[in-house]
Amino acid sequence: MYNNLNYEVKEGICYITINRPQAMNALNDEVLDELYAAFSAFAADENAKAAILTGEGKAFVAGADIAQMYKLDAVGGRAMMIKGHNVMNFMESVEKPIIAAVNGFALGGGCELAMACDIRIASEKAKFGQPEVGLGIIPGFGGTQRLPRLVGKAMGKYLIMTAEMITAQRALEIGLCEKVVAPEELIGAAEELAKVIMSKAPIAIAAAKKAVNVGYGMDMTTASAWEIECFTAPFASADKSEGMGAFLEKRAPKFENK
Repeated sequence: MYNNLNYEVKEGICYITINRPQAMNALNDEVLDELYAAFSAFAADENAKAAILTGEGKAFVAGADIAQMYKLDAVGGRAMMIKGHNVMNFMESVEKPIIAAVNGFALGGGCELAMACDIRIASEKAKFGQPEVGLGIIPGFGGTQRLPRLVGKAMGKYLIMTAEMITAQRALEIGLCEKVVAPEELIGAAEELAKVIMSKAPIAIAAAKKAVNVGYGMDMTTASAWEIECFTAPFASADKSEGMGAFLEKRAPKFENK
């Protein structure tokens, strides 16, 4: 089904691994199409509760495929950027958590792909960066927007304008990733995190993700009203009764929607 990805669902976790190690997992049109299909499958699969996205070999994703992009004119380049935005915006819209397990280089489109995930865990060997200005372009898969939202406006400009490649530890310090672990512990750490999230009420996780993603760009008054709207569905659910009942009864909850 996939030429460039490995896709597997096991014990509630969907594993999506970009598998183009000969090209450092670079994003071309076909990979972008397959990522959209894979995350669509994840979104529709009732047995998959969380996803872990990683790369095969030395790279998470070393960037967009420059060999392909070099041949594109402005119209073709714009079309490719629209496709990339569609993939990453769709990832953010999925109501289930997506965890990036950043195993190596996450540069350009790879850094942008990681930022479209909900949480990023990085190997000590991981490297992050937006090198596009050194190639005569700018980040085009959402990097100029997501990066400043994660690390702040000035730091976002610094990383984009200098094209500096930073270590996993530096990414942790500035908020570009949430945890750094030894390379051999990376997938295990992502799995542990996924299981923690999966133990919570799915309807609440979906509502929380939507509340944060949509509300983040609003003014505080509008965002507060949005939070109230997102609060309503979980509060009216059986999971709310189960979760609060379990707390009062001092037992572990058993959520219906697991």
